[in-house]
Amino acid sequence: MIQQIAFAGVVAGTTYLVARRVAFIRRNINLGKPKAVSASSDRFKNMILVAFGQKKMFKRPIPAILHLFIYVGFLVINIEVLEFVIDGLAGTHRIFSSLPFYGLMMNLFEFLAVSVLLACLIMLFRRNVLKITRLSMPELNGWPRLDANIILITEVALMCAILTMNASDQLLQRTNPHYIQTGRLFFSSFLIPVFDGQSGSALVAIERVAWWFHILGILAFAVYITYSKHLHIALAFPNTYFANVTPKGHMENMPVVTNEVKIMLGLTTADSAVPPAEPGRFGAKDVGDLNRNNLLAAYSCTECGRCTAECPANLTGKKLSPRKIMMDTRDRMEEVGRSLDTGGAGLSDGKPLLDHYITREEINACTSCSACVEACPVMINPMEIILELRRYVAMEESGAPASWNAMFQNIETSFAPWKFPSGDRFNWANELKK
Repeated sequence: MIQQIAFAGVVAGTTYLVARRVAFIRRNINLGKPKAVSASSDRFKNMILVAFGQKKMFKRPIPAILHLFIYVGFLVINIEVLEFVIDGLAGTHRIFSSLPFYGLMMNLFEFLAVSVLLACLIMLFRRNVLKITRLSMPELNGWPRLDANIILITEVALMCAILTMNASDQLLQRTNPHYIQTGRLFFSSFLIPVFDGQSGSALVAIERVAWWFHILGILAFAVYITYSKHLHIALAFPNTYFANVTPKGHMENMPVVTNEVKIMLGLTTADSAVPPAEPGRFGAKDVGDLNRNNLLAAYSCTECGRCTAECPANLTGKKLSPRKIMMDTRDRMEEVGRSLDTGGAGLSDGKPLLDHYITREEINACTSCSACVEACPVMINPMEIILELRRYVAMEESGAPASWNAMFQNIETSFAPWKFPSGDRFNWANELKK
């Protein structure tokens, strides 16, 4: 009974901590401007194929296969976690053991546990020994690199706990009637010699410690991921649903500007036009100026670095890293959220996203090629944030580089980036007539 009460208390505490953190994240995302999104079959298709089916992961086969083992293991082993939770609350032991094929299911769980164990060890080797370039960039120094290692080491420990628990359980099945017969479990049976010869009480202690370690580790993991890049486990699904489904490279215009241009070109009149609401700001200076989809994407970032690895600006030595853009946006939201929780200034603290987190050198290096958008396995679009920051600099501060301003002026007067009359645009073709 004491064990059941303690377990119920741990579950309740975990639920409270997760709920509080989810409310914090939700409030931070709502700092952004709402954006209307219409339901479509393309959105559901993206969610099923990209988030659930891991479609875009397989552009890089080796990490994709490793990730697949961890992903499938996470989904399937959670069925066993459900058994752990029911056993903990009800005081039972292997409550699902009466189900048909229980032994087969347990062997499947163990296969996946070993697969996850090996995949995590290989990933640790790739990160810390091979030092894969995209996993060793400056923006990952400090907490991001530690976060990735903590998760991988924790998963290794949790999988070892499952195998240890099953090995000691199989030994106890021989002498203790409380331990239900499961049949031979293939992978954990290799650990039986390690524990063989221990007394019954020692085996019970080993089995219980492994059981508690695994379930407490899972519950702690549930809290931890809400502070980690691994939040993408949950947010990849809404992010792929709300992601932009228009063709890559399409830049979203501001309605108020579009309306003024149409009036100027005579496509509509000021009387007939329905003026949209005045924008609070042209472009974005801080996270409050971005839309909620952008902020959701920042929390969904896996920090895998595929976007940066494909970015032509980064590849040619420029300071821009699309991954850092998303990480900086998330960090700024976290800072604002903590400020609001303590009664601080929030968005008015004088430390906006532009200049204090993301430099102008970074955003000016973007070629708008959408390579980062194409590379992202969960359909994040760093380019949208970059363009909004550049729009603010150009339209609110008139701070675009001088060469850009010259181009803007040429487009305004000659409808081309080059400074010559539009009537002379095809003079080059005169040479073809000779």
